[in-house]
Amino acid sequence: MSESLSFLDKNPIRWGVIGCGSVAEKKSVPAYQKVKGFKVHMVMRRDEAKVKDYAQRHHIPNWTTDAHVVINNPDIDAIYIATPPDSHKDYALLVAASGKPCCIEKPMAPNYTDSLAIYQAFKEQNLPFFIAYYRRSLPRFIQIKTWLEEGRIGQVRHIHWQKTKSPNALDLSGEYNWRTDKNVAPGGYFDDLASHGLDLFTYLLGEIEQAHGIAINQQGLYTAFDSITGCWLHKNGITGEGVWNFGAQHREDKVEIFGSTGKITFAVLDEAPLILENEQGREQLQIPNPQHIQWHHAKNIHDHLKGISYHPSTGASGLHTSWVMDQILGN
Repeated sequence: MSESLSFLDKNPIRWGVIGCGSVAEKKSVPAYQKVKGFKVHMVMRRDEAKVKDYAQRHHIPNWTTDAHVVINNPDIDAIYIATPPDSHKDYALLVAASGKPCCIEKPMAPNYTDSLAIYQAFKEQNLPFFIAYYRRSLPRFIQIKTWLEEGRIGQVRHIHWQKTKSPNALDLSGEYNWRTDKNVAPGGYFDDLASHGLDLFTYLLGEIEQAHGIAINQQGLYTAFDSITGCWLHKNGITGEGVWNFGAQHREDKVEIFGSTGKITFAVLDEAPLILENEQGREQLQIPNPQHIQWHHAKNIHDHLKGISYHPSTGASGLHTSWVMDQILGN
């Protein structure tokens, strides 16, 4: 934990935020504000009226339209990047050069090559670096990990995830959406949504050594892929497969982990019950998410920087997820 020693005497740790869009509205920034020992000191957005409004509504003392002002501010200790993924690399390299820790929204970057450049920049500076794969910190998924470690379904054999949904009004309108622009997110909603699951699966089952997939655009509503299938092999021999289709009539978010003596069923994105079935019977748990879903993630960043514990979602794990995604998309 030597990389965190400089933060042991900082109270509060002052954050600067780059990007004040939908994720920062409820999921993340309010969570950082609720962590004891954190203060969100400055926010940045290119639109002056919107960033000023955001700062006022969230009671943040400083705002700017220039990311450099946030990154180079001596009163800012750490940076949270919450912009679309095509800008992550440029901002992250500036943060690494400034010598400040950073958390980047997922996915780490639009591709593995850019993710690797980000990872290496922070590694060279020996700086703490986190990716907002906050599901690794949520109690509902820690419970699943506990069941697996306790051997409640025996030896794990296979994991399957189906994520399907219909096109939304924005998709059908033809209006611009960065989430379905292939230059920003090549996999479209796969990048935005499937990244959470693939990252979670490596947290639960270990790293992946092989991954393959087919990615196409079936609907022609936007430039990114809208139909992806993938299969993979974890280093410990567990096999996996996923189906992600964003033009299907039926909405589904269902994961099944098959073991030698049982099965666990849950959802990655929906707040569905956790179901454990084995020789002893059937157990169902409903573990709600916190009001601000990144709270546990932010608290774990605080504890990492203070040398209390190690965060489960670092640049190294985020880089691995980027590699898996690239393999499935055929990049």
